[in-house]
Amino acid sequence: MKLVFCGTPEFAVPTLKAVVAAGHEVALVTTQPDRAAGRGMTMHAPAVKTAALELGLPMVQPEKIKNNLELRAQLEGIAPDAILIVAYGRIVPQWMLDLPPLGNVNLHGSLLPKYRGAAPIQWAVAEGETVTGVTTMRIDAGLDTGDLLLAKAVPLAPEETSIDLYESLAAIGAELMVETLAGLADGSIVPRGQDHACATLAPVLRREDGAIDFGREARRIYDRWRGFQPWPGAYTTLRGKKFLVQRMRLTEERASEEPGTLVIRDAQLLVACGGGSVLALDEVQLEGKRRMDASEFLRGYQIKTGERLGL
Repeated sequence: MKLVFCGTPEFAVPTLKAVVAAGHEVALVTTQPDRAAGRGMTMHAPAVKTAALELGLPMVQPEKIKNNLELRAQLEGIAPDAILIVAYGRIVPQWMLDLPPLGNVNLHGSLLPKYRGAAPIQWAVAEGETVTGVTTMRIDAGLDTGDLLLAKAVPLAPEETSIDLYESLAAIGAELMVETLAGLADGSIVPRGQDHACATLAPVLRREDGAIDFGREARRIYDRWRGFQPWPGAYTTLRGKKFLVQRMRLTEERASEEPGTLVIRDAQLLVACGGGSVLALDEVQLEGKRRMDASEFLRGYQIKTGERLGL
């Protein structure tokens, strides 16, 4: 097929490489502009741009696409069979939806209709799912509401973080996209509508999503920490300062203290959570200080049983 590929982060790179390796013609790669990031505000290229240059593919980085007449003329001149959308980070305008005969095919990081939205991988982990996956679908004007093409379910281990899941789903999704294109080409895929009554949302993550509510059960807090890696992470306050929890784990311990109360036991930094459950805080970072494991932190700050987090 002749394709246009739209994507931006590392998650999209395996799919781009896979469709090229499968023999498809990627006539154009569209990705977001370079952005300034870090303390020095150095310009960074999107991962898809780097991959496109390595593959020798034509590439553009439009700031906007909805009313971009130059981009529209370029895509109409290419006349692609399909447009592939993988974590592009832009709303696809109607003129793009109407252009290719096989539609705009999206790789989505969940088993739709669950976790529609911008952060499906993170929210699936944060909600404690034991099975997740990837879906290919045709984009329509709604938010991940288009017809489903193919899906692949994968188990989600209780210790996996969203970082771990990103890597595995990117590889699985690349294979699924190649399979989807083959099925569209030979007519073996019959698009099917979604059951909208089963839809759940996975909105853009906010900084406040990382705030720990110790009134929740320990498992719930732990799942949210796993899901919100690397950002917004998990944080609370200690002695009036922001307190980051870089690593935590579930324990079999039980506590009668109020949620948020610290318990020092066998050189472990434990915290009481909802329902008498307990988390171990294995690596922490007090505002303005470096990361420390729990034993070093306890020695350096003389934490006592009974101190409270989140006050």
